[in-house]
Amino acid sequence: MESSSEWDKRRYVPQKGDPALPPQLADYSSKTTEEVMKDINRLPLFMTELDETDGEGGENEGLEALKALAYEGEPDEVASNFKNQGNDCYKSKQYQDAVQYYTKALEVKCDDAAINASLYLNRAACNLELKNYRRCINDCKLALLLTPDNVKAYYRSAKAYLALGKLDEASELVDFALKQQEEHEVKQDTKALEILGTQIKHQKEKLEEQERQRNERENAKKAKEAALAVALTLRGYTIIHTKEPFGILQDKKITLEAETDVESQMIFPGMVLYPTLDEWDFVEQISELNTPKEIIGMLMDRPPEYFAQPGHGNFQPKNLQAYMQTQGGGLVKVGKNLSFKEILSSKQPIIPLMDNSLRIYVVPKQDGDFLSQWNKTKALSERM
Repeated sequence: MESSSEWDKRRYVPQKGDPALPPQLADYSSKTTEEVMKDINRLPLFMTELDETDGEGGENEGLEALKALAYEGEPDEVASNFKNQGNDCYKSKQYQDAVQYYTKALEVKCDDAAINASLYLNRAACNLELKNYRRCINDCKLALLLTPDNVKAYYRSAKAYLALGKLDEASELVDFALKQQEEHEVKQDTKALEILGTQIKHQKEKLEEQERQRNERENAKKAKEAALAVALTLRGYTIIHTKEPFGILQDKKITLEAETDVESQMIFPGMVLYPTLDEWDFVEQISELNTPKEIIGMLMDRPPEYFAQPGHGNFQPKNLQAYMQTQGGGLVKVGKNLSFKEILSSKQPIIPLMDNSLRIYVVPKQDGDFLSQWNKTKALSERM
């Protein structure tokens, strides 16, 4: 845009003997470039943005006249005019603007059923593109009230139902439209309906397969849970839950090596605690056929530097004893060479699984007073 000084240089100033500016242009002689551009923008033909004023607080008469012109003529002519403008917007993918034009055309309320049906149908096409599926379906219904055999209305509403995941409704519409086409021996749009029908069929098959797989997973899960429950009962294992289980045990479960075979090995997560060090280890999987000696040997397979640390000198595997809680809240030393299956199957005392896991306390022989310091009442209070 030119500056005011550049405008002044190029402004026409009549010299002696030169013709004067006509009155309509003389008004601009004292205006800036910005003011001139605003005035030009008020002319409907040159508008780049809507300006409904005349620049002096009144209405833009030229614009109002143009608006009035849009409604001149018979109702069907006015409706057709708006429809054509809507069609132009639709072709340029200005769907929202097209909807407004089709709506204005319908507001004219012309008596031509064919025009009104096409307006509803065109607006449905826009709403389909805008993903306004409910509005698309409603417009198709209104079009069908005026033209019951309108194949495009069935087609577009079926596409909207498909997008909404209502496959039965979509399929019924396509089947009905194809039946009508066959009865009237019409081939136009039949191919598009058949393609849409195939898409709906494939979507149904996809959802049915997903449902089948979901049911399979659910049934497999139930079968595993049932087999595990039977296996626990057959072995006579007891499970106790505490108020505040170890966070690491979250989502950890007891499993069977063969998930539905009650006689296969049972696998537990395991917490191995070293109370005299205030430390612990977590073992992801411990078989019921393993022994405390094997687990201790595995965990204490450490470099010499570990045993050189303060308090760790007595943690050589041969120097360690294993304890587990009883159902009554006490502690009992367990044989290091017994399998966990033998330990957990004991009837006197009953040694339970804690929070669906093995809980083993490992203490050096030299710390014999550990057992006398065990607080049975506290252990019971921590249970649910």
